Amino acid sequence: MLFKKSIFIITAILLTTFTFAQNKMTPELLWQLGRVTGLGISKDGQHIIYNVSTPDVAENKSNIKSYSIPLTGGDPVLVEKPEELLKNKNISPDGKHILVAEEVKVKKVSGEDHYPELTKSNVYIIDSLNYRHWDKWMDGKFNHLKLAAYADGKAGDTTDLMPNEPYNVDDFMWSNDGKQIIYSCKKKYGTANAISTNTDIYAYDITTGKTTNLTEGMMGYDVSPSFNKQGQLAWLSMKRDGYESDKSDIVVANGSVKINLTASRDDIHVDNYKWSEDGKKIYFLAPVNGTSQLFEITYPGLTKTLPVITQITKGDFDVDDIIGQSGNTLIVGREDINHAKELYSVHLTDGSMQQLTHINTPTYATIGLSKTERRFVKTTDGKDMLVWIVYPPNFDSTKKYPTLLYCQGGPQVALTQFYSFRWNFQLMASQGYIIVAPNRRGMPGHGTQWNEEISKDWGGQVMQDYLSAIDDASKLPYVDKNRLGCVGASYGGFSVFYLAGIHNNRFKTFIAHDGVFDFRSMYGTTDELFFENWEMGGAYWEKDNAIAQKSFSQSPSNMVEKWNTPILIFQGGKDYRVSIGQGQQAFQAAQLRGIKSRFIYFPEENHWVLSPQNALVWQHEFFKWLDETLK
Repeated sequence: MLFKKSIFIITAILLTTFTFAQNKMTPELLWQLGRVTGLGISKDGQHIIYNVSTPDVAENKSNIKSYSIPLTGGDPVLVEKPEELLKNKNISPDGKHILVAEEVKVKKVSGEDHYPELTKSNVYIIDSLNYRHWDKWMDGKFNHLKLAAYADGKAGDTTDLMPNEPYNVDDFMWSNDGKQIIYSCKKKYGTANAISTNTDIYAYDITTGKTTNLTEGMMGYDVSPSFNKQGQLAWLSMKRDGYESDKSDIVVANGSVKINLTASRDDIHVDNYKWSEDGKKIYFLAPVNGTSQLFEITYPGLTKTLPVITQITKGDFDVDDIIGQSGNTLIVGREDINHAKELYSVHLTDGSMQQLTHINTPTYATIGLSKTERRFVKTTDGKDMLVWIVYPPNFDSTKKYPTLLYCQGGPQVALTQFYSFRWNFQLMASQGYIIVAPNRRGMPGHGTQWNEEISKDWGGQVMQDYLSAIDDASKLPYVDKNRLGCVGASYGGFSVFYLAGIHNNRFKTFIAHDGVFDFRSMYGTTDELFFENWEMGGAYWEKDNAIAQKSFSQSPSNMVEKWNTPILIFQGGKDYRVSIGQGQQAFQAAQLRGIKSRFIYFPEENHWVLSPQNALVWQHEFFKWLDETLK
């Protein structure tokens, strides 16, 4: 009995110690959380199939397991072969054919391609742009769509539906009758590809072998095709070529007639969508007022009745995925600043939600959560700007806290209740910082005009929005205005570099990750030139182009003489969007200016930091720098 009592006491002490030790989020704890991905509803319509990816820091990888739970929730069951429980969209409706996406060598690029006898050469011979993309050098191989006979669970010999085409297929699917294969593709090669966003929807007729462009004359992104049960085709569409952040609408083709269902709503920028089971509605996600919510839109067909858009969910959270429908219930992914994504059911009549998975619930039960608050700030041009304020757990309004201005990337990406595994507001707040996160100019969810006012003016009103947000927060009695920091990545990194030249001693420290520092070298090294052409308004050598000249004059490299504040710079070696020279130039400038600075280089990372051990180094260096310069 004494032995058992001692064991009980020791166990209680250990549990208490563990709970106390884990009373706040830490980098290590963040990288123990499971990451949930919904795969779909099972073929029998009774279960949700999903993956959980859990980082293995010791092995520097992630382990993935699949599970099944009833649609109404319940205990998860481990699934060894999830593909057997889900409908395979690649198999034709009659079960006789299957679609396969495979890489095909189309272009000669390497030294060995041109000189087969020189097998040990290591050379790229390049004749046009788009020779690298994100984190990969183009090797002459392209992802093609292939068709094969299918029987007894096996595919036969494949037929390339895009023979000799130097293009990559994107989304693809069968028509309901199995007579056509629908896919999206940007059929432009080389420099033409690099300066255009014109992606089209194509139909391949399996009887005639003929391919037809269904979106001929539609000049922007046309992607994500899908059919309803009646055989009508929908997809996401943008109007303007070269503008990757144009308003994204849902278009439906009923025969030869194309109907834009969301054109009338200026504030709606659709992220993704799914047809309802009966084919009479479409459910979609869109940012709204600093969150991402679920909407539905009626599809009236060719009648004169206007489509009706209704917001189904409301609250300070993000609905970030639509997994599937069962009757009056939709299965979605949901997250917020305090919680990584879990799966929820949504009652389509009243928008009520029920949590179905609880992968990280035990962890969150052991830590303090952060309070988030909406605050509206008047901008210098008289508009109301939403700003998220995130407070440390156990916040004490009688104390003063160091405060971080968070600068969002994109530049036209919504700042919502997202849960990031790097720019994690919960983790930052748990280290004792207040976070100020403004929905500044250039973010969807506040109308198209607000979204577009950043293009061709990166250093203009948007920078004043940032300063308005931090100046407003500095008036709060618990914000220590003598301990302000500014952090961000990508466009947010650009913002850090730019604010370092105009902040007038507001900030005590800066942190930039993969930020744009010099517009000329950015224009000369980035992969997708359509982005630069749109955002800058043209090339830097166009001396008669007043818009482009104004844009290039706003390069942070033009303001280094005003830098006077410590700055930490992260840079990925395989980031071909914002290449290594941007971070190098910024660090070199800071060093030559005699400014306390640090350069942290990840040779194998791209625009993000994806491997667990590198991510932990990133987190620890982030907070180490703040300890050195702000606390």
